[in-house]
Amino acid sequence: MAYDLEFEKPLAELEKKISALQRKGDRLKPDELVQLQEHERELRQKTEDIYKHLTTWQTVSVARHKDRPYSADYIRLMCDDFFELRGDRSFGDDHAIMAGPAKIDQQTVMLVCHQKGRDMKERQFRNLGMPHPEGYRKAQRLMKQAEKFKMPIVTLMDASGASPGLVDEERGQAEAIASSLYLMPRLRVPIISTIIGEGGSGGALAIGVADRVLMLENSIYMVAAPEAAATIMWRDSAHASYAAENMRISARELLPLGLIDEILPEPLGGAHRNYKQMTATLKEAILRNLAEVSALSTDEMLERRYQKFRKMGAFGNLEAQTLAGSI
Repeated sequence: MAYDLEFEKPLAELEKKISALQRKGDRLKPDELVQLQEHERELRQKTEDIYKHLTTWQTVSVARHKDRPYSADYIRLMCDDFFELRGDRSFGDDHAIMAGPAKIDQQTVMLVCHQKGRDMKERQFRNLGMPHPEGYRKAQRLMKQAEKFKMPIVTLMDASGASPGLVDEERGQAEAIASSLYLMPRLRVPIISTIIGEGGSGGALAIGVADRVLMLENSIYMVAAPEAAATIMWRDSAHASYAAENMRISARELLPLGLIDEILPEPLGGAHRNYKQMTATLKEAILRNLAEVSALSTDEMLERRYQKFRKMGAFGNLEAQTLAGSI
């Protein structure tokens, strides 16, 4: 898979040299073989250096990479069985939300996932992964079903936001998101959520109120897309990179704030470079966290879930407390 992001240009040049030598196959001369090995070592070292020091805006580029694995890819590689359920029993089905019972290593769970499209046709079909109100109502229906049958809930978040169209507002988008936010803290089964790409605003949070919130290393979790934030603050989306750096939306910035619980390491160069390795990491983390949460009593689990989100946004220093008291 080619290095095709702007900041990966030095890697792309090295990759071309390696490919040119590899095409010679058995015709490689001894000095060319040594050169090939040196180029491969240099490529790995440079990749490690670049990805170790990604800016937030560069992280946004990786999170949005066109080849990054989507929920359907993880379901295919991670689940022994998956049966998709459709419809909200009120208006219709929303293809931006894939959901249904699944088995992960003999553990039965209810999966609720955002799903983007890989090509133009699928992107239209999936509405770019931005759910309509019926998508959230479908999610609520299946979460209640999971609670009834005592099935843990696993959600995969990857949406830039909820669908913002006029028809969505007419069908009650705000109410649908609010209902999800009201329902999830009260569900009496374990909930594990993972941000696998973009976690955008209420569109993501509506399936993200969980006992454990995990985040892939190069994913983002945000109140608004950097472009939208830049337009609001400076009336110009060209300032998106500056907005991203100041919004603190990367995993490494969110973990110390307590907004997420764990960062899942990605393969060198991003999750899109090794689907199987990333899936194995995700699968292990989901099962481990499910086991830990399931060991709690239901009352203790619900109390911890409540306290987890209740504490978010609390002022933690004297200056902030003083400022708050003066308002």
